[in-house]
Amino acid sequence: MQKEQICFTLNGETIEVYTDPTISLLRLLRDELGLTGTKEGCGEGECGACTVILDGMAVNSCLVPAGKAKNRSVLTIESLAKGDKYHPLQEAFVEKGAVQCGFCSPGMIMSAYALLQESSEPTSIEIRTAISGNLCRCSGYKQIEEAVLSAAEKLKNRGESG
Repeated sequence: MQKEQICFTLNGETIEVYTDPTISLLRLLRDELGLTGTKEGCGEGECGACTVILDGMAVNSCLVPAGKAKNRSVLTIESLAKGDKYHPLQEAFVEKGAVQCGFCSPGMIMSAYALLQESSEPTSIEIRTAISGNLCRCSGYKQIEEAVLSAAEKLKNRGESG
């Protein structure tokens, strides 16, 4: 296992880590940096539980080698809440009952966050497309769609995006 120094922006902070660049970004985040909000589901890019934002795009962190984060920006679910104040997406997921077992929620929220960065008034089809790579075993897709629509409205009323 060869290690190298990787510098990148994580949740708004510049960090440097000394790690094996071939491990997954998921392993780096969870095992080496202690950010356990990003979940491992399938480990094969099929479930979306490990979704993070890499340079503004939702990606499956289990498929991204840690070395690909070098000189880039990574956002995890931990970046959304500000202290004890939840992000409107997180609030809406709770309010709309979109957090049944909660395992898929971080990935769903990050996929929705990426969408809301692009579109302040997403359609139902845009939402379904944005979360299409995220699986919910509790079948809460309708509540998830309602939560994203609600969060978009809250953000619009506040004059904010994603």
